[in-house]
Amino acid sequence: MSLNDTIDRVTQRIIERSQGPRGDYLERMNAARVKGPARAHLSCSGQAHAYAGAGEDQGKLAHQSAGNLGIVTTYNDMLSAHQPFERFPDLIREAAREAGGTAQVAGGVPAMCDGVTQGEPGMELSLFSRDVIAMATAVAMSHNTFDAAVYLGVCDKIVPGLVIAAQTFGHVPTLFLPAGPMTSGLSNDEKSMVRQKFAAGEVGRAELMQAEMGAYHGPGTCTFYGTANTNQMLMEFMGLHLPGTSFVTPNTGLRDALTKAGAKRALAISDLGDSYTPVCDILTEKAFVNGIVGLNATGGSTNLLIHLVAMARAGGIILDWQDFSDISDVTPLLARVYPNGLADVNHFHAAGGLGYMIRELLGAGLLHADTKTVAGGGLELYTQEPKLIAGEVVWEQGTEESLNIKIVRPAADPFQATGGLKRLSGSLGNAVIKASAVKPEHQIVEAPVRVFHDQDSVKNACRAGEITQDTIIVVRFQGPKANGMPELHSLTPALKNLQAKGLNVALVTDGRMSGASGSVPAAIHVSPEALDGGAIAKLQDGDIVRVDAVAGVLEILTDGVLERAVAQADMSGNYFGLGRELFANFRRQVGSADTGACALF
Repeated sequence: MSLNDTIDRVTQRIIERSQGPRGDYLERMNAARVKGPARAHLSCSGQAHAYAGAGEDQGKLAHQSAGNLGIVTTYNDMLSAHQPFERFPDLIREAAREAGGTAQVAGGVPAMCDGVTQGEPGMELSLFSRDVIAMATAVAMSHNTFDAAVYLGVCDKIVPGLVIAAQTFGHVPTLFLPAGPMTSGLSNDEKSMVRQKFAAGEVGRAELMQAEMGAYHGPGTCTFYGTANTNQMLMEFMGLHLPGTSFVTPNTGLRDALTKAGAKRALAISDLGDSYTPVCDILTEKAFVNGIVGLNATGGSTNLLIHLVAMARAGGIILDWQDFSDISDVTPLLARVYPNGLADVNHFHAAGGLGYMIRELLGAGLLHADTKTVAGGGLELYTQEPKLIAGEVVWEQGTEESLNIKIVRPAADPFQATGGLKRLSGSLGNAVIKASAVKPEHQIVEAPVRVFHDQDSVKNACRAGEITQDTIIVVRFQGPKANGMPELHSLTPALKNLQAKGLNVALVTDGRMSGASGSVPAAIHVSPEALDGGAIAKLQDGDIVRVDAVAGVLEILTDGVLERAVAQADMSGNYFGLGRELFANFRRQVGSADTGACALF
């Protein structure tokens, strides 16, 4: 199948747009490769420092006889998704030794849980933690003693931060090792219903706690298809995981074997052998287009509309939201995973998962087949799935048919013809919307606005029964410069309750929503943000706004709004407490959402 015309056109547009910065970036990476790891150039004292804690590996390191693998870990046991990484360094060292090499933990980087900080002050550090992770990884890798690297990370800002760092060290072959999802517990749909009942005052906190503990019950990633699992999908579509590894559950024989196989493969693609495959050769314009196709085909998280832009810029590639929207228009939705359906990621994986989807999308001409990956050349390798046979990982051809048509479908018979992501533009600014889980009757909302400056005020108004007609809820001063762009996912139960009462409601915000936003239309990431004087700062209660996910419109219909002075908000309460005072420079330097909301470049 020849490549789809739109996919080809958007790819060429990105290549042309990126020509200058991409060329400069590749020159820097080529120069860094020539210099190579500096172990041989370190003083004897410097080398002794680097090897002093290496135990049985000291001799190999000192004599430069084998490749040295750097491990960057985001382990902590407060995140269920990252708890399994506690065991990974020992597995990786063992695998490296079996391959004749060595492995050292280069450094640990922070990893916060958005699920814990939802609706709390700590969420105002979440987006910036991505940039901190990139910086911390740079510190870990700056010792320049590694021939290749493996990155251990899963969750929301963590994988994007690691990818930004990997791009910065783009001459170093790097492989991402996932931990996998927790086993299925209480279904996401049942959990969501209890949340809605709690928001409506129909059940108490004891019932809510029981439901939440039933859903989040063990090691591994949360099983809904939010940002964390969208990250894992991207790592396969973009060639940084080994094939079929994203959704293998933790602490199993196959998971451990895949971890060891990944470590050995990372050493195999170093510059010491014949299969040198640096990250800069993997993360090309084509790879990012493949990632955007995967985002649309799976109904992935809207957070990646920010993160992919930042990840690409770290490698000199310039993406914009129109690229996402145009690709969405030709990419069919092939998966129904909660919140776009009832299945969780374990059910999705069992039904054929990413390997089946990549096969279908390649067959439909919607993916670039000729990209380089950590597994080798060509995305066709990612239609395979790993099996554990006699203690060894063997890749076999994956299923050619969906094993559950209610969860994953062929490209010729999709759940819907488009991916559901849409760029919105109009007098209110630029924004994006994810409509894959929004019913057709809710995809266009034209109604008076009710304006709020924080999410708690929205929830209080809903509890008080103040919203009794079709309404567009505007939550402003939530952008990156205002308060770090916290995720507003805790609004979802209250907004769903309004929708359940028969009201046509929508959310418009310069903040973020999650991959679990679901059925309520949300025009998010509005740019310019309110603190930058964007039109969203001029709205008043009762103004009429149109949110149109079909035509891609975000329009103020009330006359005279743009002539008003911008509203002001007292943000002083957002600048102190729980570490927020340490991030003042990030708020001052951060770019707009449509350029990746990054404070680093």
